Amino acid sequence: MDSFSTLIRTASHEQHVAAETSTFMSDLLGGRLGVEAYARYTEQLWFVYDALEGAAGRLASDPVAGPFVRPELYRLAALERDLAHLRGPRWRTGLTALPATEEYAAARVRECAERWPAGYVAHHYTRYLGDLSGGQIIRDRAERTWGFERRGDGVRCYVFEDIANPAAFKRGYRELLDAVDADDLEKQRIVTECKRAFALNTAVFRALGEEFPLSA
Repeated sequence: MDSFSTLIRTASHEQHVAAETSTFMSDLLGGRLGVEAYARYTEQLWFVYDALEGAAGRLASDPVAGPFVRPELYRLAALERDLAHLRGPRWRTGLTALPATEEYAAARVRECAERWPAGYVAHHYTRYLGDLSGGQIIRDRAERTWGFERRGDGVRCYVFEDIANPAAFKRGYRELLDAVDADDLEKQRIVTECKRAFALNTAVFRALGEEFPLSA
């Protein structure tokens, strides 16, 4: 029988691929969009991580979500340095969430954090492990395309300075998933929420693609 971490990865594979291969992300990684599109995407990430990390302290003692609250993963401070670099010192004044981001971060992530800690785990896994893994491709392309300093301001969101060995950390994270305090029915609900998280991500990409269409 597959482990729970394997079940999550395989069950959400289709949604994961859909998110990764969205038109916006393909254009961004292909260098076909300007730095403004990258900055706008970074703004949307700020709202998602603000929702995740704003709830972390409250969930640290929760039997289900608590083991996943790991300060070495926190991204908000790094994102704020990136946004200051991308938008200038008054970056907060122009910060706006797309409706799709509102639905993802303000609505769903916060709702799970407040009412359903196991659902919060689904969003935590989708977001943090995504940026620890595939996020490194975004960092590399951003450095090459827009000339950011390697692992410096502009791409700090993808630099996990407090995680010396990402591969070992991800193994440990999957062990936490395998040991999650949930019965089979609840685990199935977590898997469903992971799929939903990827779908919400894809909706954000779709909205960004509408905001930054490539001219024909």
